[in-house]
Amino acid sequence: MKVTLISIPVRDQEEALKFYTEKLGFLKKKDEPLGGGNRWLTLVSKDWPDGPELLLEPAPNHFEPSKVYQNALKEAGIPWTQFDVDNVDSEYERLKDLGVEFSVKPTEAGTVKYAILNDTCGNYIQLVQYL
Repeated sequence: MKVTLISIPVRDQEEALKFYTEKLGFLKKKDEPLGGGNRWLTLVSKDWPDGPELLLEPAPNHFEPSKVYQNALKEAGIPWTQFDVDNVDSEYERLKDLGVEFSVKPTEAGTVKYAILNDTCGNYIQLVQYL
């Protein structure tokens, strides 16, 4: 068994696509219409194009419990998921220069350094560097 897809709820797929590709550097892999203006929209890491796909899921627009859960996580300051990076400090600076907002600046915690960013689509995302 292996993970091949992870879903992130987004409220606007087009805005999410711009943020995740133009700011975070992911690559679009699949973009299939599903009807009703929704798409099966997946991304992959430019460093791991054959790795797991990231689905930009429009669930909060169609399933109220998804929206409630997404809002509750964000209000509590809890990241939806985490992305590993080689250097949190350099990613923080690069993304800040692109206008990305962070709720937590690079912080060491035991064997990791992390920062938490706002993906502008309803989620906090944690960046992690293993020390």
